Amino acid sequence: MCLAIPVKVIELRAADQALVDVGGVRKEIDVSLVEGVQTGDYVILHVGFAINRLDEAEAQKTLAMLREMGVQPEAAA
Repeated sequence: MCLAIPVKVIELRAADQALVDVGGVRKEIDVSLVEGVQTGDYVILHVGFAINRLDEAEAQKTLAMLREMGVQPEAAA
């Protein structure tokens, strides 16, 4: 099963890469598909790529809903 989850951008890196945080786990992802990504933004992560940006309130709501369903977002990343 593939899952797309909200993650917070911690650091922008060279070559359209970014370091993100997902439930305390940090991971490098590709942000080339989303224009204008900035540090502090929340993006939807799917198979190593940011596919959309979303606001913090929506990201937190989605993460809370995933946890209620028993999905640990950090394990899905």
